[in-house]
Amino acid sequence: MRACSAAMPEILAPAGNQQALEAAVRAGADAVYLGLTDFNARRTAGNFDAAALQEAAAFCRARGVKCYLTFNTELMEGELARACEALRAADAAGVDAVIVQDLAAAALVRRYVPGAALHASTQMSVHSPAGIRQLARLGFSRAILAREMSLAELRAAAKDSPIELEVFVHGALCMSMSGQCYMSAFLGGRSGNRGLCAGPCRLPFSAAQPPREGDFHLSLKDHSHLARLPALREAGIASVKIEGRLRGPEYVAAAVAACVAAREGLPYDEEILRNVFSRSGFTDGYIKGVRDGTMFGVRTAQDSAAARAAAPALRELYRRERPSVPVSMCLTLKENSAALEACDGQGHIACAQVQAVHAPAQKNLTQSCARALEKTGGTPFFVREAAVQGADAWYAPAGELGALRREALEKLLALRAAPPQRQCLAPPAPPLAAALQPGAPRNVTPQAALCARFETPQQLACAEGEWKALERVLLPVQHWASVPEPLRAKTWLELPRAEFTGESQLQSLAASLSGKGFAGFVAQNLAHFALPCAGPWMGGFGLNVTNAAAARAYLAMGCESVTASPELTARGVHELAAQAPTAVLAYGHMPLMLTRACPLHNVHGCKGCPQKGTLTDRKGAKFPVRCTGPQGMRTVYNPVPLYLCDKAGQAGADMLLLYFTIEPPQRVGQVLRLARAGAPFDGAFTRGLFFKGVL
Repeated sequence: MRACSAAMPEILAPAGNQQALEAAVRAGADAVYLGLTDFNARRTAGNFDAAALQEAAAFCRARGVKCYLTFNTELMEGELARACEALRAADAAGVDAVIVQDLAAAALVRRYVPGAALHASTQMSVHSPAGIRQLARLGFSRAILAREMSLAELRAAAKDSPIELEVFVHGALCMSMSGQCYMSAFLGGRSGNRGLCAGPCRLPFSAAQPPREGDFHLSLKDHSHLARLPALREAGIASVKIEGRLRGPEYVAAAVAACVAAREGLPYDEEILRNVFSRSGFTDGYIKGVRDGTMFGVRTAQDSAAARAAAPALRELYRRERPSVPVSMCLTLKENSAALEACDGQGHIACAQVQAVHAPAQKNLTQSCARALEKTGGTPFFVREAAVQGADAWYAPAGELGALRREALEKLLALRAAPPQRQCLAPPAPPLAAALQPGAPRNVTPQAALCARFETPQQLACAEGEWKALERVLLPVQHWASVPEPLRAKTWLELPRAEFTGESQLQSLAASLSGKGFAGFVAQNLAHFALPCAGPWMGGFGLNVTNAAAARAYLAMGCESVTASPELTARGVHELAAQAPTAVLAYGHMPLMLTRACPLHNVHGCKGCPQKGTLTDRKGAKFPVRCTGPQGMRTVYNPVPLYLCDKAGQAGADMLLLYFTIEPPQRVGQVLRLARAGAPFDGAFTRGLFFKGVL
């Protein structure tokens, strides 16, 4: 394989189909990532079936390029058997690594693809050293970090990291943090967490009052950080990744070629990159740590025209094989035979022989024979050394030498393409091993307990008359001091879904709260399990638990219960609760997006931002926006609340969770009383995905 290290990071390219795969390899990528027709975060790409995956992996292996399989979607309970078959195909193909989001998928990879490395998808929302440490404990060898991180944050994450780190350096930016977006699922029934995002954030959304036509305040420009490859290399980043499995081979080749040049400190043509695909240019706001209105942009007709004009010339970047594999050759000429041995230096040796009558040489032809062997055009090989024996005594025609060279190189290519014989890298970590061991079926109580999560101390105070009816109270951890002593025994302190720069403060706060009488903490991210909290833990909806195997993994990490993903149907919740104590979101303005870029900046500017507002879509629906938590993360909420409390008998869960966020304090008590009575809702509402499901 091509040698890459922290000193020379791997260039990782997208391969949405075979053409894009060949373009990436021929343009100089060190590794590619691709998906099967199912179970990947770009299910609308061309992708690969089992046979095509085997060919693709062999193509890469023969050319010294690593092949990573994206298996990075949530798995539903009924899909696990099909997932096992897909992973058997991955093992047969000999992929180098599998990228996963779901802990059930991670456990299945360890069982069915034991020789492949385990990479944590950016869909796992990894953004901190604690998250990286927890992934290492689970047996991951690489973490793909969140796109929202600044260079300073990337440096902090890479310092003393026990595993490799991968970062995106070019391509599209989602408005929401990966793995924390439900907008496509709730608005259109197509889940971004399952690879079918419909891209609603690219549609018009206005933050002005009254709304303006042509505002796109949820659409970010593509990002491009190629100029910062030296800084990323110095930080210790192992792999730099190009986004774009939905893009064509011209885009892939242009981005890879530019990345290769930037890594080597050579100039590259940013105009070509911009022309082949951009949304009116690029942004580097996240990596600079400057998140303002300049980050936003849309794809225009001029952008599309520039792409059409640029495409023909870019095809030259991948029209021919790239001579990237060094080979040594040794030719031996005798009176009645010729033999050629080709060696790639990695233990592969191919031989070609011919029986032929050779005339005596009139002069020493050693140099001309060597030059004939070096004509490897059209192959991925280049000759590092050519040794010739007997050319001072015997003459062999050029046609004979060419046939020997072609035969030897074809055999060598086949040897390199063969699936590797490899051993299991490591046994599964205990939580992943637990995921693979079904527990005894549980009996869920017919009457689900009522729990409530409050955003503010004021909401909590206004609900005082309903405290006795609540099995649990959830409150963001920064408001812990607002909880009265008698209420602490049933209060769970919720940790933030994203914590980019305040990890040390969160660690200190969580540690200081031990022994203060609280019931436990709500974990919203894998990073939380690496914090110095004794627990117990309640798994929050930010963990995206969609199947019992993942739930068992979280139980093995200390969770005493999990919250069902809001993308689960009633049947999915039943299946989850049969194996683990389960809460289901039964009320709340669903947090559709968790974003670090502020959609209100385009209207108010950074200094004048009011910290809250609304976005209006093209149909007139108004989506509340709030700055939430100590890190200033922004959340975009669904305009109407989810409500299931009058369907409690169908929930199949242990707990009904009322998730209060933007409600005025006085409204909280009203909703609590409706929920306790199991009464119909008194306003506009949605059932979410509970009955109709999601694609």
